Amino acid sequence: MKWSDIHEIAIGLEEKHPDKEILEIRFTDLWQWIQDLEGFDDDPRRSNEKILEAIQMAWLDERE
Repeated sequence: MKWSDIHEIAIGLEEKHPDKEILEIRFTDLWQWIQDLEGFDDDPRRSNEKILEAIQMAWLDERE
């Protein structure tokens, strides 16, 4: 899984953290949780705020 796999990451986050308030999560925590997802193997330095925001919004969509 790479940073560009936004929807796959969102699904993984929802499965692993279904009880979290998505909009209250700090990007530093979100970044780490993504790194911890099984199958994630992209360079951590390739992420940025825009990517994290997109993942956060996809996660919200996944939950709804």
